Amino acid sequence: MSGHGNPIKMTARRSGALKGVAEVPGDKSISHRALILGALSVGETRVSGLLEGQDVLDTAAAMRALGAEVVQHGPGSWSVHGVGVGGFAEPEAVIDCGNSGTGVRLVMGAMATSPITATFTGDASLRKRPMGRVTDPLALFGARAYGRRGGRLPMTLVGAADPVPVRYVTPMPSAQVKSAVLLAGLNAPGQTVVIEREPTRDHSERMLRGFGAELTVEDAPEGRIITLTGQPELRAQSVAVPRDPSSAAFPVCAALIVAGSDILVPGVSQNPTRNGLFATLVEMGADITFENPREEGGEPVADLRVRASELTGIEVPPDRAASMIDEYPVLSVVAACANGTTVMRGVKELRVKESDRIDAMARGLEACGVRVEEDEDTLIVHGMGTGAVPGGAICASQIDHRIAMSFLVLGLATQRPVSVDDGSPIATSFPVFEALMAGLGAQIERDA
Repeated sequence: MSGHGNPIKMTARRSGALKGVAEVPGDKSISHRALILGALSVGETRVSGLLEGQDVLDTAAAMRALGAEVVQHGPGSWSVHGVGVGGFAEPEAVIDCGNSGTGVRLVMGAMATSPITATFTGDASLRKRPMGRVTDPLALFGARAYGRRGGRLPMTLVGAADPVPVRYVTPMPSAQVKSAVLLAGLNAPGQTVVIEREPTRDHSERMLRGFGAELTVEDAPEGRIITLTGQPELRAQSVAVPRDPSSAAFPVCAALIVAGSDILVPGVSQNPTRNGLFATLVEMGADITFENPREEGGEPVADLRVRASELTGIEVPPDRAASMIDEYPVLSVVAACANGTTVMRGVKELRVKESDRIDAMARGLEACGVRVEEDEDTLIVHGMGTGAVPGGAICASQIDHRIAMSFLVLGLATQRPVSVDDGSPIATSFPVFEALMAGLGAQIERDA
């Protein structure tokens, strides 16, 4: 399946109970960062469990273009021979980051304080997404960006020849922005400080420390203060990538809404900055148990036992948004199958993801017979109860992997099949989605 190829129409039909073990892929956020920090280190970094979705493969290609040696040795097993902080070479061609907002923003940050120039582009979806939220703080280091109107790709970034450290308050909760600034700070002298009013996923902080950077985190009245000392010599590491909670969300939510289901999803990251969905589902009445808690690759993980449940709508706390921003689409599917109303506030960041995810989910759910309300920062879903959603619609995926997978999960529990007009973007983050869901007994098929 390729997010860059011809559209693939897919249909999900009401399924019998889902059973078995769902071995979801490695975490996408950690996979991106492992490749980038490996490229900025001295020596050979070995990565196991790397997600081999198109988004991560595009970041691997970007690291090669910037001079690192990136080699695949087997499924999920990769090595990166780094060039050291400040060692990136100027790429000979345009860097195509495909569908990945995380990839392009982190790579921009990593190269912004080196005296090189690079041009970035992406697919139709990525070319619509705003880059100013990253290029504005990178300009404080001395980098210059030249892009299309509205700060959109294609964009040329001229790295700072004499970078200066910055103190930056993030204007919105965004791990991508924070991480881009921290990566840029690696090659700036002195201390770069990022202040988050709302905490976001902390994979960059954990991994930077693991690679030998001097980094401190302090909670203060003004927010979470992250201080990075620039120009370290990062040391190559062995990185074991835990399984992606954003990918695990799909079999977990499917099992909750398909009657009689009982599945195990092993080794899922339980990083507290990423586990908002699971906390929300438990509050809705989900039967989820967290077995065998342990640590892998510096991240807390657990095995998730999930059984079909009678769910009740809730109001999701707005301050939870940053810890589950990618999971709201599939949560809205669960909300449609719950009893009562689920209110999701503080979610305006969804409007600038791979698609306007609030609009995409609202229109698709309405087409399937679900009553939905929305405003700029809110999505409200009026649940219909287990097995009561009519379905029968063809939903637009908007070139967005999470929208496509969310509606396919919905179709497993609706009265009539649910189709998506294009399932090809699923390959960007979850290339084994079809096979994994089929192994659990889900009825999802490609239309001829």
